[in-house]
Amino acid sequence: MRPETQYAKTADGVHIAYQVVGDGPVDLVFVIGWTTNIEAMWEDASYARFLSRLSSFSRLIVFDKRGVGLSDRVLDSQLPTLETRMDDVRAVMDAAGSERAVVFGVSEGGPMAMLFAATYPARTIALVLFGTVADWRRGDPEGGPESDEELQDMDRSWGTKDYARKTLHGWAAPSLADDERAVAWLASFLRRAASPGAAMALEKMNRQIDVSHVLAAIHVPTLVIGRTGDLDFAIDEVRELAERIPGARMVELPGIDHFFWVGDQDAMLGEIERFVKEVSDQEAELDRVLATVLFTDIVGSTKKAAELGDRRWRELLDAHHGKLRTMIGRFRGREVDTAGDGFFATFDGPIRAVRCALAVTDSVRDLGIEIRAGLHTGEVELDGDRVRGIAVHIGARVAALASASEVLVSSTVKDLIAGTTLVFEDRGEHELKGISGTWRVYQVRT
Repeated sequence: MRPETQYAKTADGVHIAYQVVGDGPVDLVFVIGWTTNIEAMWEDASYARFLSRLSSFSRLIVFDKRGVGLSDRVLDSQLPTLETRMDDVRAVMDAAGSERAVVFGVSEGGPMAMLFAATYPARTIALVLFGTVADWRRGDPEGGPESDEELQDMDRSWGTKDYARKTLHGWAAPSLADDERAVAWLASFLRRAASPGAAMALEKMNRQIDVSHVLAAIHVPTLVIGRTGDLDFAIDEVRELAERIPGARMVELPGIDHFFWVGDQDAMLGEIERFVKEVSDQEAELDRVLATVLFTDIVGSTKKAAELGDRRWRELLDAHHGKLRTMIGRFRGREVDTAGDGFFATFDGPIRAVRCALAVTDSVRDLGIEIRAGLHTGEVELDGDRVRGIAVHIGARVAALASASEVLVSSTVKDLIAGTTLVFEDRGEHELKGISGTWRVYQVRT
């Protein structure tokens, strides 16, 4: 089943076609080179297999650049700069709900991916490059007879079998040059990916690409892959690229094909999957912080709700919520979740968290209710607005042990704030449901 094509609208009003495939633990934005059509590419079994494999270990985001495929066309007189195309990547990420992603650039998509990683490091988890270089001018910024001949060839025979065969044999995929099925598919694909004029406009833009000046500013983990027999970019050029990106990892693979989906897919995809998993694991570690978690709930809430009725209970809950949010803000906490009469908040310091719990316990008494509170300090994992980890479960279990108007803390919290004016009364060791071992718990008194 083919993925659904959607549209992102850029700041200047251009519609960019994109697809989201898979639900892996990390987003991967695939910046494909040359001309594309994100629906037609699924028709080739080899191409589809490559994309499906990427989506097996990531949440894959693919798109057609402006001017090609299903995206809006642009006038030859208004060729987009590389910066404009880079902003298109950001627009697609925003539309797809992707805050940060691994950016994978191949061939002509490589420079755009490099520029994005250098400009938006906060949105780039890592960078993967295949079959690309930084300077596409090939030592001739003005364009010479060879490039003029290429433009003339596009003008005369773009989308024909002769053009497709010449492309495969000349640089794209020599191993498929005699495969008539591949020739016919590529000819059809090129017609649907771009008109002759659009293809020529893209070629003219590509002649101007040079992002050499940004390479030293790329400070995200980078994997550079090249095929030793690639007829479009010599392996020496790809090695030079890797050497100029700080800390980049270079992987050389055998093969003569420039098209990424042709040849030994598994070798390349295996390298990419290992790299993505490695940086994904690192991301998880970087998103783990030490925090103090606070859980509270109203004692006897079910009985109280039955006594008051729905309307008055709702009013009481609103007043309760207002007091808790005021105190959480005062002690610089962060409200994570509210469910019914229960609150879950985190603090970057255990003293503020305990002081908040005590203040809240006192403040709700004038509402005619009592709450219980429990706290624990430990490492938590930040996942967007959510907070996860064993420390969260321990905090919730400690809170469940508390009685009316009690603030209970784990021994970890007690040890971290030793020396304060707070008094701790030992409440003994307890087995916490779902948590291994026994945990000593203390009641806090002022």
